[in-house]
Order: sequence, then structure tokens, then C-alpha cells
Amino acid sequence: MVKVLVQMYPVLRAESVEERRELRPMGRNKERFQEAMDGMPDILTAMDDLGVWGVSSIEHHFHSEGYEVGPSIGMNTGYWAGLTNKVRIGSLGYVMSVDDPIRVAEETATLDHITKGRCFVGFARGYQARWTNVLGQKLGSVATLSDKSEADLRNREIFEEQVDLVMKAWTEESFDYKSDLWQYPYPHDEGLEGWFMGDVTRQLGAPGEMDEDGKLRKICVVPAPYTDPHPKVFIASNASIETVEYAGARGFVPSYFSSIGRCATYGPRYTEVANENGYNFAPGQNQAIVRWPHIGGSHDEGAQMALDWSSDIFMNFYGPLFPDWTDAKKNATDKEMLDLMDDTGLFQYGTVSEVRDFYIDQWKQLPAEYITLIYHYAQTPKQDMIDQMKIFMEEVKPALDELTGYEDIEQAAE
Repeated sequence: MVKVLVQMYPVLRAESVEERRELRPMGRNKERFQEAMDGMPDILTAMDDLGVWGVSSIEHHFHSEGYEVGPSIGMNTGYWAGLTNKVRIGSLGYVMSVDDPIRVAEETATLDHITKGRCFVGFARGYQARWTNVLGQKLGSVATLSDKSEADLRNREIFEEQVDLVMKAWTEESFDYKSDLWQYPYPHDEGLEGWFMGDVTRQLGAPGEMDEDGKLRKICVVPAPYTDPHPKVFIASNASIETVEYAGARGFVPSYFSSIGRCATYGPRYTEVANENGYNFAPGQNQAIVRWPHIGGSHDEGAQMALDWSSDIFMNFYGPLFPDWTDAKKNATDKEMLDLMDDTGLFQYGTVSEVRDFYIDQWKQLPAEYITLIYHYAQTPKQDMIDQMKIFMEEVKPALDELTGYEDIEQAAE
């Protein structure tokens, strides 16, 4: 069975690029942000009713243009947890090249308890220099596009160390740690003196947390996750086989923000590495493909949905990330814009049969266990988004379920 995730930010609504310009900076427009927040309860209720597997938030900062406004990932997921009963709540994800790993471990473990195990956690490396460089300045991390530069290698090194620290905080009763980034406790080598609860901690805290000389020697991160040993972990992946291999070695779920050509190439390598590390995954299992569908009553209606809901953000945000993108393409006609979106392999539009056939072809190449759908709410109106999810769940997902014949890990565990 394919598990459907829906990614939410939101994208603040504008009738046109001209209106976005008139209301600049749209990201600080209180009315449009509140409009997006007001619609979320109905969307989350629909996800519960439709059987959507999960909903994920994102960490992006400083989006003054109103695209992908997601500065407070923990607040979003906590809010959504209170609106739902069945859908899983999580992130895709925390940018671990800039975040504090202890705070992330605490926040996500708390969410895991709030949801009683309906929690998953996603991690990303960070590619947006405007905010990654600001938030990462104390760690020496800057944004990267997987170009294997010195900065890119340093970003990966920090990312992997930070994720390892989240895992330690989740799974170890107490621990100490020292690197060029962090010391736990601080100071590490001398131990922390003067902790006013020292005698109480020695008696009631974690064993070894306090030594006999009254020095704090370990930290104990609380709470432990509700899920044993920890929530399911997703890793955002775009252009790096190293990230795929990293995820495979740890049993994390790689989420491919890339064309099926790259997914189909990376997928077997993920399975190979994962199984070398004892996971016994079938092809496509424990992997996710990310897509942007627009399903209309006719081909032209689906195309118009793509133009109305996704062309603005594609033109100004996604497009420039592609190597052959030029400013001249920002003046493309509607047909040229649709062709450009087609060329990425990420955006789909048309009738339900056209979109379904497109996904069937992709799942024949990589029968991924998860699909993450992005609808650009609130640029996509609330009811339209709910209608799109319903069509996908009822008329597209069953065809993909038939192509994922391996045993469901979660059902087997139950």
C-alpha cells in the first residue's frame, strides 16, 4: 500500500504576480497569513477522513515574497496534532545544518507524546542561502547545492553530526559528548561545577549524571520519545547519492525531490545499502517520491490549475534552481510555462486518467512506499485542495497500491 503524505507550508495567496508585488512583502501580510491559518482545520479534518497517511510541515525562514512560509515547524505540527485523530504529524523537515539538535530532540519527542506515536520526523541539509547562512553562522554552516565544494562538505559533516546527536538524545538515557561544535555538559572536560541540585540529581537523576565530586558529567534529554526506539525518520534528498546512501545505512526514508530518472537510479542503491545494513527492504520500500499533481475534469482544466496554483512559485522560486533556467524564461507564455514545468518531471496536470497513468509509469520504475504531494495551499483554495486530495486517494492511489506488493512494515509490526 502506498502511503500518502501532504506537505503544507503555507504559500500565501495572490491573484497574480502583480498583486504579490503590490502587497510586498507578502510574507508579512497579516490578513493573507491568517486566511491560510483559518483554512487548516478543515483541510486536516479532510485528511483524517480520507485516510491520508501523514501531513508534514517545513522549515523555511525569511520568505518575504510569501512563498513557503514555514518558520515555526514545531508550532505547526503541534497545532495540527490537536486537529486530528488518525493522520500522522511530522516534518520534512528540520534543517539540521543550522538547528540545535537538543532542542529538535526535545520538541519532536514531545510531539510524539502529544500524538501518542502519530509522529514522524524529517531532516534536511539546507539549500537556501538567505536564511541558512544567517541561522548557521554560529555553527559555520552555509547553504549548499551538493556541489562537493568545501562548504558543501562542511554542511554535510555538520548535518550528519547533528542528526546523530538527535538520535543519541532520543535513545540514550544520558550521555556526554565533545566536538568542535558542542560540549555536553559544558564545560565538558572539567565537568560543570555548582549545579545547585547536585545532591538531588545524584540520587534522583540519571546514573552517572553527577560524579562523586559534585560535578555534572552527563546530560539527560527528556522526554524520551513515545515511539520505541524513536519516530520514523525521513531525509530530504535532491541531487546527492551520498544522502541516499546515508539514509540507507540508517534505515531512514529518503524523500526524492527529483525526476523519476534520478529516483529510479538512486532507489536501487538505497535498497542495496539498506540491506547491507540488515534492513531487508524490497525495491522501493521505505522510500518516498515527491510530486505536485493538478487533476481537472479535462486536460485543459488541469493545465489551468497548474498555471493558477503553481506557475507563480515555479517561475520565481523553483525554476531558478534548475541549471538551464534563465531570466528570459520568466517571460514565457502559458504553454511555454507548462512545458517548462513538464520538463522537470515534478509537476503533473490533466485528467485523472492522465495523471494516474503518469504515476503508474513512474511506480513501475520505482515502486515507492510513500508519495508526498504538494498542493501549494493557500495559493490553491481550501476546497480545491480538499477535492484534489479526495480524487487522488480514491482514483489514483489504488492503482499505485497494486504496484507495491511488498509487506507493509507497520502492519506487520501490529
